[in-house]
Amino acid sequence: MTYVDATAPDPLDGVFAADWLTKQILPAVEYVVPGVIPEGLTLLVAPPKIGKSWMVLGLGVAAATGDCAFGSIPVDRRPVLYLALEDGARRLQSRLRTIGVTTGPRGLFFMTDVPAGPIPTIATFLERNAEHKPLVILDTLGKVRGTYGGNDAYGNDYSQMSALKDLVDRHPGSSLIVVHHTNKGEKSDFLDSVSGTQGLAGAADSILLIQRDRQTESSTLHVTSRDAKEGQYSLNLTDGIWKLDGSSLREAAEAMRNRAATEGVGDDMAEIVTLVNKYPEGMKPKDVATLLHWEDGKVRLYLRRAYESGRIANPKRGLYTPVTTETSVTIPLEGPGESISSYGSYTAIREAS
Repeated sequence: MTYVDATAPDPLDGVFAADWLTKQILPAVEYVVPGVIPEGLTLLVAPPKIGKSWMVLGLGVAAATGDCAFGSIPVDRRPVLYLALEDGARRLQSRLRTIGVTTGPRGLFFMTDVPAGPIPTIATFLERNAEHKPLVILDTLGKVRGTYGGNDAYGNDYSQMSALKDLVDRHPGSSLIVVHHTNKGEKSDFLDSVSGTQGLAGAADSILLIQRDRQTESSTLHVTSRDAKEGQYSLNLTDGIWKLDGSSLREAAEAMRNRAATEGVGDDMAEIVTLVNKYPEGMKPKDVATLLHWEDGKVRLYLRRAYESGRIANPKRGLYTPVTTETSVTIPLEGPGESISSYGSYTAIREAS
């Protein structure tokens, strides 16, 4: 006979019905950076010395002041704790001055060591600022992970990240950005670039990956998240400041498509691919000829070559579109003064033809 403790809680005490759930009015997801970094645990990964610390410093300043992230995305003001475990006060001061910060911000706090340990430190800051939807930045994960010699590396990685995730889950609206390094070598799936086992990526709510050629300012920001759809955005790093390549996420995504589609091609091919990428609804050859002032034969030749090389799509006869036409985030993407009417010139050409 099995003994049942009458005082023990019912194992199903936490169950709730779908009928109840569908009737609830739940709070919307909080964003540190709308469309890019939602609340919860975010893992930011990139190769060493690529600009990760500059990025999170800029994000911390933007969040503490309620300014713009990446140069053009307005963000809400919130208290920020930056655990800069690879830096000292002098370097942090120098970096702030480099990005133009000489006073404050009052809501931004730094620690270069965590004598009490990362978990108690992060937990205390989140608890004391819970009503203000705080942000904590841990730079880097490697400074607090330690080494592991057991047989379950995946389980160890997942447990470590889950412990960090539990901290922000206790305070809805709060966020934790963890900076980490990538593995060496090219990966077909950017999630495989995260150094360590897939347990690290599996426990995170969102993952951001920065890819940049060290000889250029242009970079790609890959975003995948449980709350923000996957996307790829073109960014530039200049004098320690990360900015979108454009005035909105829409423009940065378009710039990313253009860069990928026109890499290593001549001026004429780059021009026609860039033009087609501006119009998700598609273009006809005669419209391309009108806008580029090209002869019909040249237009059709380059459209065919661009399609055959995978730089544009040809969903139906006589219509050419960008390879990817869906937006990659869940928020409005229009920048200042940007709307569908911005493409009115092309619409007018199609209607007149």
